[in-house]
Amino acid sequence: MKRTLALLAATALFSAPAVAKETSFTIAAIPDTQNYIDYTHQTAEGFKFDANAMFLEQMRFIADHARSNGGDIAFVTALGDVWQHQTKHIDPEHEARGFKWVPNPIMDTMFAPTQKVTTVEIPTARKGYELIAGKVPLSVVPGNHDHDAMWTDANHPAAPVFKDMSSLGMLHAGGLDNFRSLFGADQPLFKGRPWYVASHDGGADSAQIFTAGGYTFLHIGLRFDAPNASLEWAAKVIAEHPGLPTIISTHDYLTNDGERVPNPIIDNHAVDPDDNTPQMMWDKLISQHDQVFLVLCGHEHGQALRVDDNRAGNKVWQVLADYQDRRQTAIDAGAKLQRGEGIGDGWMRLMKFEMAGDTPRIHVQTYSTHYKQQSKDTPQYAAWYKAAEKPRLSDEQFHGQDDYTIELTGFRKRFGPGR
Repeated sequence: MKRTLALLAATALFSAPAVAKETSFTIAAIPDTQNYIDYTHQTAEGFKFDANAMFLEQMRFIADHARSNGGDIAFVTALGDVWQHQTKHIDPEHEARGFKWVPNPIMDTMFAPTQKVTTVEIPTARKGYELIAGKVPLSVVPGNHDHDAMWTDANHPAAPVFKDMSSLGMLHAGGLDNFRSLFGADQPLFKGRPWYVASHDGGADSAQIFTAGGYTFLHIGLRFDAPNASLEWAAKVIAEHPGLPTIISTHDYLTNDGERVPNPIIDNHAVDPDDNTPQMMWDKLISQHDQVFLVLCGHEHGQALRVDDNRAGNKVWQVLADYQDRRQTAIDAGAKLQRGEGIGDGWMRLMKFEMAGDTPRIHVQTYSTHYKQQSKDTPQYAAWYKAAEKPRLSDEQFHGQDDYTIELTGFRKRFGPGR
């Protein structure tokens, strides 16, 4: 009964009336879920509660509010780091190319390779995504944790004495066999789906289309620090779908200050020049194609919005959301977490597109499926999270980071009137 009442309340918040469905829809963006699925965050390993319940709760929420079930969620994009751990010290492809890993005392303790990725973490992810399979078009991009290995490069070793995280050496993520075992183009989530229109490298990068609000949209999902071949493939997909408003999802793109710079601990380009930094992705792909109007990303803890003009002089809105370090649920349960370790507290992004009027808009909302309320309706929100994420902001400003409106200036001129 309690879940039924909560579902009815959430439906009132996020489901559009029948008349409005022609001009409005929601994209659900799932930030990094690694701490929910982490095998060490379950009662079987002595943790205070099963954190994976929050992940499954998010997926049930999406299923309940998908358009196919009477809601208004028209598309789902998962922004990477689905699970936490890796299974190899270094992937065979990089090893064959002459790269070498070296031990890293801290990272090897926190993220030592384990087969529990395949026996616990991936099966949990599979269980969650099966809840929405066939109900809504979706994309999942690989984050650094979803790779088979995340290794410290021999040419960028860790410092002998660790004073802060930046002295941990340079990591590189490699190998995507684990990711493809669930999210590959030939797997049941995607195989034969009419909206899954293209893939690269077995599904490490992928493309989808969906129709909503009077437009057909193209979505492209790109792997972490996408290499040149991925960017070339994405440019080809855009060319094959001329005129479609295009959204790109990737894992690492913005910091929570809105900068396009790589993480100082894991920067694939610093190790392998074939991979690209966020700025290189902007320079080589995003800014070059006028169809791209929106970029979504995770990886960096917190939230940010950045707007730049592309080469054609049109705006590209770039949005970060990642709540993996939020830990109020752990505090409430008396669970002990390491420095920088979190759970996520059920927070996710719901981007409600309002396509009526001369200028379409996106109402960016942040909703917790655990607390069953939006950030703006949570009085403790700033007290819980502001100090760790945006300490310089006022409480009101902090709330504004997770509930705001994007005016899609020039959208009609760029993509036509819709239908």
